[in-house]
Amino acid sequence: MDKMEIENFIGRNDLPLSKAMQAIDKNANGILFLVDENDRLFGCITDGDIRRFLLSGGKITDQVSCAANLKPLIARSSDEAKTMYHKKNYVVIPIIDGDGRILDLYNGAGNEKKRGALNLPVVINAGGRGTRLDPFTRVLPKPLIPVGELPIIELIMQEYQSYHCDEFHIIVNYKKELMKAYFNDNENHYNISWYDETVPLGTGGGLSLLKGKMHDTFFFANCDALLTANYERMVEFHKQNKNVITIIGAVKNISIPYGVIEMGINGAIEEMKEKPEFSFVTNTGIYIVEPEVVEEMEDNVSIGFPDVVDLQKQRGKRVAVFPISENEWMDMGQLPELERMRNRLYGEGQV
Repeated sequence: MDKMEIENFIGRNDLPLSKAMQAIDKNANGILFLVDENDRLFGCITDGDIRRFLLSGGKITDQVSCAANLKPLIARSSDEAKTMYHKKNYVVIPIIDGDGRILDLYNGAGNEKKRGALNLPVVINAGGRGTRLDPFTRVLPKPLIPVGELPIIELIMQEYQSYHCDEFHIIVNYKKELMKAYFNDNENHYNISWYDETVPLGTGGGLSLLKGKMHDTFFFANCDALLTANYERMVEFHKQNKNVITIIGAVKNISIPYGVIEMGINGAIEEMKEKPEFSFVTNTGIYIVEPEVVEEMEDNVSIGFPDVVDLQKQRGKRVAVFPISENEWMDMGQLPELERMRNRLYGEGQV
C-alpha cells in the first residue's frame, strides 16, 4: 500500500469508539490498527469488536482501547504477510519493523472476497405514500423513484441477490399497478410474489397478508433504505442468539454546531459544552424475522413494525439489535438523503 492508504488504517489508541467507526468506514476493510504516542503498534479493532463491545453494554463514547484486540496478528516481511493472509483469508496483515512501527499493510493485493449464499426470502414493504418525497411521489410510488440508473427498490433487491436471496415478497398499496407494470417489463425477471393491501396497514401490518407463506427466517425491509453491511454476519448473529426479530441499527454521530448549555434552577449554569457530538443507534427499518411473528399478526390491522417488536417482547420473545456503522446505511426517506444516496452510489453531478 502507499502511504496515504496506510494512514486510513491507523488511529491513536485514545480515540473514542465513534471516531474509530468513522475511520473503519473510510478504509472500507472493517479494521483499524491502533498506535501509541510513539507510533508503535498498540492493537487493532474491527467493526465486529465494536459491535460485541456495544452489545455487552459498552458505550460508543468509550475509548477504543476498551474494545481493542491488544495482541494483533503481525508479520515481519511481505512474504510472511502474504503466506499468513492466504492461509486463513485474513482481512489485513500489518508488517512491522523491529521497533513495532507499521511499515506496510497487506490486504490480499486486490483479491475480492466472495459473498456467501444465504438463500433467505426477502419481504419488502412498498405500500406507503412517501409523503416526505412529495412532489415526486405524486407521479411515482416511492420505490420507483430513480437513484441514478435504477429505482431504489431494484437497488435494494440487487444487494440481496448478491447474497443469493432471490425470493421476493412485495407488499403494495399506493400506485401498485405502476409497481407491477415496471417489474412485468423488467428484463431481469425477478422472482416476485405480490401482496395487495386494500387499506393502509402501516409499516408492520402488511405482514399479515403473508400468513402461511413464510417457512424460514426472512429479511423484512422498508423500500427506502439500502445497506452495504455484511448480511452474513447479521444472519449469524440472529440465529446464534435465537432472536425472533433482529433490528438492524445504525450508529449515528451528530455534531451540534453550537455551544450547548445545561441549565438548572433560576438559570444556573450546570454545564457548558462547546459543539458537542452525540452518538446513538437508530432504526434502519430493516429486520431479520422468524416466521412465527407473521403467524401471530392480526389480520388487516394497521400497526407499525416497532409496535410488533414491542408485542414480541411482551410475549417474552427475544429481540435484539445488530449495530452497523452509519456509512453502511443509505436512506432516501427525504429529498436531501435521496441526493446523498445518489452521490454515494454514482458520484457528484450524476442523476
